[in-house]
Formats: sequence, C-alpha cells, structure tokens
Amino acid sequence: MEIWINPRCSKCRVAQETLDAAGVEYTVRRYLDEPPTAAELRDMLRRLGLEPWDIVRDGEQVAKDLGVKQWSRDGEADRERWIAALAGHPILIQRPIITADDGHAVVGRSDEAVRSVLPRG
Repeated sequence: MEIWINPRCSKCRVAQETLDAAGVEYTVRRYLDEPPTAAELRDMLRRLGLEPWDIVRDGEQVAKDLGVKQWSRDGEADRERWIAALAGHPILIQRPIITADDGHAVVGRSDEAVRSVLPRG
C-alpha cells in the first residue's frame, strides 16, 4: 500500500492516522518532493478509474494562472495536457491518494474512502 501525501494537509494526516490505527503497512510518498511522472499519473488514473481533471485542485493559484477551468476535456490530446500540468505542477494533484494492495486506488478525502482500501478480514 502507498499513500501520496502533502504533510501540511489535514486530510492526509487523518488518512495516515486511519491506516496506522488499522495496523496496515504502507509507504509514504511526499509527492511534492518526489513528483510523479506522466507515466505514473496515467497508471494512477487507471487505478482510480478517473480522468486527470477529476483530481485537479483547481483552487490552487497555479491552476488559476494556467486557466485550467477553461481547458477542454474532449480527447486524448486534452487528457495529455492535463496530465502534463499535473506532472509539472504536483501541487495540483488532489490528496491523499492511496493505492491498495489489490491494485485499486482512491482519493482518500473521506473516512469511507480510506477505509475502502483496508484489507478485509
């Protein structure tokens, strides 16, 4: 299991506390210090079952500077533009993102989402 976090984010801290309380082992990736590549983002989006615009923090100043709210979402070229923005400006990535041992992933902004990646048993 891996969790992408910004240590300054309260939702990230709560997600880690939930994982710790469940006793699961996981790896922490401070994605602002170690930004994901475009290939890693494509893989994560596949695991999440989402599109890049679904995980963009459009309230961030860089999102406003780039004008992402006006960007098209129509085809592969548009999708790649969004992925390039996420790779180039990791502050835009929604957090925390947790990958479960079974391969699927969630944006862990709710307790329910975080608990969905915990092993059943």
